[in-house]
Amino acid sequence: MLTSGDILEVDLGSPTGPEAGFRALVVTAQRILDQGPNVIHVVPPTTTLRPFGSEVTIEPDEGNSLPHPSAAQCQHIRAVSISRVDQIGGNVGPTVLIQIRNVLGLILDIPA
Repeated sequence: MLTSGDILEVDLGSPTGPEAGFRALVVTAQRILDQGPNVIHVVPPTTTLRPFGSEVTIEPDEGNSLPHPSAAQCQHIRAVSISRVDQIGGNVGPTVLIQIRNVLGLILDIPA
């Protein structure tokens, strides 16, 4: 079962241009995940750290399975079929997930 904040290996096909590759972080609400959806919402992490307000830095730790400091690219949010999930790695935890969701709210102009 998926949990909000999980880091996944996913088959997104070959990236084009600035698209992200093969890792994604689940941002779908847990109450939706608990219902077993066919589609989930994800943002990709990158190891290229930039001072963009649309990205959230994630430091590697025992819980998240990231080998290097990374940034959640909130500007690349996308919906993907659950069938694209190859495996579940770690989880970023509630603090980073809240930061990511706050940035998504800014990007989508959702009042806090």
